[in-house]
Amino acid sequence: MLEKIKFEKFTAFEKLEVKFSPGINIFVGENGTGKTHILKAAYAACDIAKSKGGFAEKINNLFYPSGKVIGRLVKRSSTSSKGWMEVSRKTAGDKSISIRLSLSNHTTKPAKATVSGAPKAWTEDPFEAAYIPVKDMMANAPGFRSLYEEREIHFEEIYVDILRKAFLPILKGPTDKQRKKLIESLQKEMDGKVIAKNEEFFLRSKRGELEFTLLAEGFRKMGLLWILIQNGTLLNGSTLFWDEPETNLNPKLMRAIVGILLELQRMGVQIFLSTHDYVILKEFDLQSTKRDNIKFHSLFRNQESDEIEVATTDNYLDISPNAIDDTFGSFIDREIEKNMGSLGK
Repeated sequence: MLEKIKFEKFTAFEKLEVKFSPGINIFVGENGTGKTHILKAAYAACDIAKSKGGFAEKINNLFYPSGKVIGRLVKRSSTSSKGWMEVSRKTAGDKSISIRLSLSNHTTKPAKATVSGAPKAWTEDPFEAAYIPVKDMMANAPGFRSLYEEREIHFEEIYVDILRKAFLPILKGPTDKQRKKLIESLQKEMDGKVIAKNEEFFLRSKRGELEFTLLAEGFRKMGLLWILIQNGTLLNGSTLFWDEPETNLNPKLMRAIVGILLELQRMGVQIFLSTHDYVILKEFDLQSTKRDNIKFHSLFRNQESDEIEVATTDNYLDISPNAIDDTFGSFIDREIEKNMGSLGK
């Protein structure tokens, strides 16, 4: 389980610390406040046990700075500068360990960056993690993994990582009742189940098999979630990162998605989401119970320093600042103003 993340002069952050919920963490904030950066950095720490090049290499492959010069991840400055980021977690033995990446804006290669803390203990106690990016990759799966391995293509590693997870075979033995219930719920919403043939995904229903290139992107996302649950990627102790789950998903389907995410959390999956969507926030507010562990992290720029800060709360109504609510509130104000104006004509 991830406990917290710290940044100092790293990417968009001058100095930031975020303490995580063991259950669901929802990041909100205007564009440019670093929501995706937090998700990527935390995911990199989760996945380093399976990364050939270690923590620095994984960070570089996920953020993909220009020329893959890792020093460009240090917060921009007119002078020589150093930065770092650190992730802390609880091990299976309930011990707290951390891993830190330190570098300067002159660091060119990941091998030149410094990794400290407890990297050996971290990799010796690995855990499963999956990152669902904003862009859908399910329809582009055929040949992508081999292309990524053999050619230098400008794609962050999150895209090939999620395909690697999607193509994992199912676990041996019967599916436990909790996962089976979630799988059946998703099948009901999609009206079918997902199958793979020659690296191509299809939705199989009573009407036949529909390739993902012809399937609505919202259903592709639900199909990917179905796969990750079905093949055992999302089990007790694993971590799910999902960047803007609302993208291309009809708000009507968000009720089912939020219900499934809450159930995954109750099964022991730690979840990280970033969102700009009122519906997803409201669904979590309406569906969650006192036994659910949810934290809302609101990222914003300090008006005086212009630096990014965070305000964390357990209560949806206490999210502040809340650009999403403010925007929806302004609609009502503008509608009243417009209607009042038309009455005066």
